[in-house]
Amino acid sequence: MSTTKSGSTKKVTFTAVAVGIGLVAVSACGSSGGGSGTSDSKSVTLVSHDSFNVSKDVLKDFEKRSGYKVKVLKDGDAGAAVNKAILSKDNPQGDVFFGVDNTLLSRALDNGLFQAHEVKGSEKIKAEFRVDEGKHRVTPVDSGDICVNYDKKYFADKKLAPPKSFADLTKPAYKNLLVTENASTSSPGLGFLLGTAAAYGDDGWAGYWKKLKANGVKVVDGWEQAYNEEFSGSAGGKKAKGDRPLVVSYASSPPVEVLYGEPQPKQAPTGVATGTCFRQVEYAGLLSNAGNEKGGKALLDFLASQEFQEDMPLNMFVNPVREGTKLPKLFTEHGVTVDDPQTMDPKKIADNREPWIKSWTSLVLK
Repeated sequence: MSTTKSGSTKKVTFTAVAVGIGLVAVSACGSSGGGSGTSDSKSVTLVSHDSFNVSKDVLKDFEKRSGYKVKVLKDGDAGAAVNKAILSKDNPQGDVFFGVDNTLLSRALDNGLFQAHEVKGSEKIKAEFRVDEGKHRVTPVDSGDICVNYDKKYFADKKLAPPKSFADLTKPAYKNLLVTENASTSSPGLGFLLGTAAAYGDDGWAGYWKKLKANGVKVVDGWEQAYNEEFSGSAGGKKAKGDRPLVVSYASSPPVEVLYGEPQPKQAPTGVATGTCFRQVEYAGLLSNAGNEKGGKALLDFLASQEFQEDMPLNMFVNPVREGTKLPKLFTEHGVTVDDPQTMDPKKIADNREPWIKSWTSLVLK
């Protein structure tokens, strides 16, 4: 998700969520861990995008069993966090990185960001999500679908049917309604770009974006700004007086608005345009030159465990990748199942990502 995911969705005005779950967070300017060898062996540091969350009791149970105190360094949107991790790989900010997804995975692997570790219970991870099996440099943790979300009230008030597809977004009826994230700095923004490339092909996606730009698409740096400030349908967006009723987010975003609504609504106030979705998978890995390799391996095992996988859906609003993991009723009742999302072969992403981002930037931002 990243949500956001993370991704997989990620938060409402999720500051309140982060405080509520009691994570130990450290700022980007001062973390333990790293290749300097000064890491405290009693602690282990997880570097992540802003949307990593875990229940307080689940985290404490791991700390009690393992003997390690977990520190979490949240380092911005997933795209920016991956770039920072690559730049600091010789002296990393932590021991484990969570949140690199399939849109950016080859960049991380090609730059030597991770070292090998096969997690306990790896055979329980669904085969469709496994990658790099010969080297075990990354472990799949969650999956989700990047999709356009819409503000139900806005469209009901306007007596306008919400968009269903990529093509709909270019129609005059939806002019100046969509906000998306920068494809060069945001994983959902990049996922949305890749979704259009999968839908319209190598020769058609640029033409599509020309139409989208002419129809008034707004681009912001990251998911937090897009969803919690610009989008009129989210709790955060309402407070910020956001005026865009369409946003690139996740198929699992609607349950967030139900769970944290005050009062809690019976129906989600947001919907999902299921014809605009791109499948995202998020991974975690043991950082090269990690200061606490043993602790990092234990933390990776935890991320793949049944306990953590069952805790994810209502904390990070993403789907677990471990077989047999039960999903909570609220998540299944208000989330949207996308039967046929756009996908792309990892090699094609690797071969085209950088030139596509460069072309997209010139086309849309200039």
